[in-house]
Amino acid sequence: MQFSLLHTDQETGARAGVVTTDHGTLQTPIFMPVGTLGTVKGVHQRELKEQVKAQIILGNTYHLYLRPGTEVLEAAGGLHRFMQWDGPILTDSGGYQVFSLAHRRKITEEGATFASHIDGSRHLFSPESSLGIQRSIGADIVMAFDECPPYPSTRQYTEDSMHLTHRWLERCVRFMQDSQPKYGHSQALFPIVQGGSFDDLRKQSCEFIASQDQPGNAIGGLSVGEPIPDMYRITQLCCDILPKQKPRYLMGVGTPANILECIARGVDMFDCVLPSRNARHGMLYTRDGIINIKNAKWKNDHSAIDARPDAAPTSQVHSKAYLCHLIRCGELLAGQLATLHNLAFYLSLVREARTRILDGSFLSWKNELVPQLERRL
Repeated sequence: MQFSLLHTDQETGARAGVVTTDHGTLQTPIFMPVGTLGTVKGVHQRELKEQVKAQIILGNTYHLYLRPGTEVLEAAGGLHRFMQWDGPILTDSGGYQVFSLAHRRKITEEGATFASHIDGSRHLFSPESSLGIQRSIGADIVMAFDECPPYPSTRQYTEDSMHLTHRWLERCVRFMQDSQPKYGHSQALFPIVQGGSFDDLRKQSCEFIASQDQPGNAIGGLSVGEPIPDMYRITQLCCDILPKQKPRYLMGVGTPANILECIARGVDMFDCVLPSRNARHGMLYTRDGIINIKNAKWKNDHSAIDARPDAAPTSQVHSKAYLCHLIRCGELLAGQLATLHNLAFYLSLVREARTRILDGSFLSWKNELVPQLERRL
């Protein structure tokens, strides 16, 4: 994997770059739709390419390990072939899912022992096994196994957790050096910065992560309940320290406004379940604000869901009244249309951010747009 930094905005830390992988290139800043189980819920892979214009998607190690399992994935030739997606894939390590099972797991130096949420069976995720599974999945970008402490956590717990994450990272780096990809394409390891909301711990973690000299770096442990100003402060702190010549990935963030504000602080890559999860409940993100399409005010609104040329083609064709009707009736098409809308909107937003960074108008554009994005319509 290679990263070329093309331009940095002079008024902010916003960056435009290119990430090159064996399955294609990413124009950064980029948003990555979440395809937890080898599918972005309700959206076919062809629609991801043609309507959403997704450049990369995510898979989840924890869920893919449990179903369909590495044996099936290896027999298929990896996740790319299994789901017929020829673009880049990033897999998270499964750490967040394991550590969210607080009553079902136990953490030791070796790793995390947990009970499956499906059948209660016991499993161990270690740095080595997590990356072994990611080798079997065949993602282009793989994440180091880390502990994501909950918010709030005490300073002592957060510091101990950070040091454990660092020790696990050293094992991840050794595993990647001692093992080979399974399907003939390269896999890039991204370490994850931790340290909670404590500035000095974040600084220490950033410096350690940078010292490992991996192809890219991620910022974890945000968007877990901390106040938004803390998210922005920690993001800025990390981007000021992490190497400029490598892509920066902010995990699990966020709303459209969050994404623009964190682009301004120097982040290149984002993922979040919000656009697809909220779509299934009738929440639509637009440049004018947030629409709850279930509300009665939309029942007789026959204007397009979004008439803008960069909107999803289905949003330009179908009306708000039609989508309101579908979601009130519980029709499957409702979730599909809403998900296509939201994901296409997110991708159009980061595309325009990139254009604005390159032409020098990013800051004024961002400052004007953010208040609009957060309005409730």
